[in-house]
Amino acid sequence: MIHILIAEDEPAMLKGLQDNLEFEGYKVDTAQDGKASLEKLLANKYDLAILDVMMPEISGFDVCKKVRAQGINTPIIMLTAKSEEIDKVLGLEFGADDYITKPFSLRELLARVRAILRRTNTIVNSDTSEITTIGNLQINFSTYIASVAGKEIKLSHKEFDILHYLYNHRNETVGRDDILDNIWGDNYQPTSRTIDNFVLKLRQKIETDPNNPRFVLTVHGIGYKLVIN
Repeated sequence: MIHILIAEDEPAMLKGLQDNLEFEGYKVDTAQDGKASLEKLLANKYDLAILDVMMPEISGFDVCKKVRAQGINTPIIMLTAKSEEIDKVLGLEFGADDYITKPFSLRELLARVRAILRRTNTIVNSDTSEITTIGNLQINFSTYIASVAGKEIKLSHKEFDILHYLYNHRNETVGRDDILDNIWGDNYQPTSRTIDNFVLKLRQKIETDPNNPRFVLTVHGIGYKLVIN
């Protein structure tokens, strides 16, 4: 499971970020000041850290600088209320991977998180040996490798992302709009029909009889449900 650290000194924002990231299927640790976040980063292995710049004890900039000096390469997204270009450049020079200015939308933050996790090949969990079986499909989300009956098959990145999202919400009904928002974000908005076409392709790889699916079910008028016992 993806393990994320959030360091933010505003309790309401910290709780909101934690709840939403956990809803996405991530494991989340929190810290309310720079000293605590530094200690956690030095003591634990995280797949991503989200650090507020202006924190008590130690600033997010200095936390980033100190963990990089220790050879820790955990991807870092910096959060700040400041918008000046010099702050953005400074954060990136200290080793941050991305930078987002408050106020920001949850959709924007989730898109940044997913983009960084894809780049570091940790889209679901950092154990690249873990194989998940869904119907006929054996899939390693970390390496983007899938097979049926031992034979590797090709899935597009969007097929992986949609299946990953459904798997994180397995046995729950997921709306088409939820998939659109979480997979495509603000940059490009396909139609609901596009989602249906991707699901059709996934069924052809997962289901023994794609016309009578047992795993990826349609919830009429809403979306889909991935059923795994």
